Amino acid sequence: MIYAISTILIVAVILFIISFLMNDKFKELEDQLEQYSMSTMQDTYQMKKKIKILEEELLTNDLTGDLFQNDNQSSEADRKIVQLHEKGYSIQEITELTKLSTYDIQLILRNY
Repeated sequence: MIYAISTILIVAVILFIISFLMNDKFKELEDQLEQYSMSTMQDTYQMKKKIKILEEELLTNDLTGDLFQNDNQSSEADRKIVQLHEKGYSIQEITELTKLSTYDIQLILRNY
């Protein structure tokens, strides 16, 4: 009986030591998963960065386009106001026609 118990203990100790020396399969899987997770996070970060740059470019293009369009619209309105004034309309009449303030109309007429 003593031989059986001592044999079992010796085998247990040997297996315990061997388990520390062998490569852990779960550790390898964990390392692979961590590496995949890191690469995915890096890809996501780079994509967000590129999207942000593209959004900024589109926003600046939209703003400059709007500014040019507003300049064209305001210059057309200014010309119309000057034409009305040249035709003999008073500032009050131009104010009623264009729905602008008298101050704005006076400024436009001074600039021309």
